Amino acid sequence: MQLTGDGHVHSEWSFDTGGPKSASAGLMDAICVRAVQLGLPALAFTEHLDVVGWLMEEEDLLAEVEIGEQLRSYTDSQGVLLPEPFDEAGYLECVERCRLKFPDLRILSGVEFGQPHLNETRARQIVDLDSLDRVNGSLHTIPVSDEPGAVRAEPGTLYRKWPAAQVVRGYLAEVPRMVEGSAVFEVFCHIDYWVRSWPRDEEGPFNPRAFEEEYRQAMRAIAGSGRALELNVGMTIRPWIPQWWREEGGRAITIASDAHAPGPLANNLYEAMAMAEHFGFRPGRNPEDLWTR
Repeated sequence: MQLTGDGHVHSEWSFDTGGPKSASAGLMDAICVRAVQLGLPALAFTEHLDVVGWLMEEEDLLAEVEIGEQLRSYTDSQGVLLPEPFDEAGYLECVERCRLKFPDLRILSGVEFGQPHLNETRARQIVDLDSLDRVNGSLHTIPVSDEPGAVRAEPGTLYRKWPAAQVVRGYLAEVPRMVEGSAVFEVFCHIDYWVRSWPRDEEGPFNPRAFEEEYRQAMRAIAGSGRALELNVGMTIRPWIPQWWREEGGRAITIASDAHAPGPLANNLYEAMAMAEHFGFRPGRNPEDLWTR
């Protein structure tokens, strides 16, 4: 079985790798070298694009062992983190250089647009979104209260403030709002994002059945918009995602590692491909194409 493309990869042009002026400089080249070694036919460098800040508490910064100080430099006196604007010109120059250097590797340009329903106008001032090969949409944060203009926060922060179930349900309730509020993204990324930092020590293993109806409602919203769902397999493979996605009308998926370094590139890709085929999804003509049914 030939490998499919990896639809979600980050390089030095994403803030959470440290940035192009940090020790991560040259990461795009290193990932391309690893892709060639693995026989990976295609990948999409979908770098983080964030235009709305979120709460970053001291405990969150300390948990980011490698890039905590870098994140601190993006955080204001109110504890709100907003990365520097994405460097579109530098990124695209790097992409073109790698395309010339690795001619047998199909390299897609793109971004992972965080919370695209909040301020698309500002994002378009930074990046020509229509010129990119792939725009992934991600929901990383939700408001910490119902107050208008409330600051937003990631799961690790909210698990310290709310019951764990409230965090997951709050996230899933935001999914339809993101889908309805933005037409710019093609793929909804890592719908299991809030499971990554699930407080297992206090709550035990994450049980998706406890949130099945909420997940299904979120998937119906994404499927109804005609968009693809990402099977994010860089960490744990979750078979219930493609199963429920198919049952709720989903027609297309991408398979992605979300790698931020060469090592995790294409992790679990063969297993994910077999799982996708089991649920009726088939690869496109080109390795970078969406899988459809």
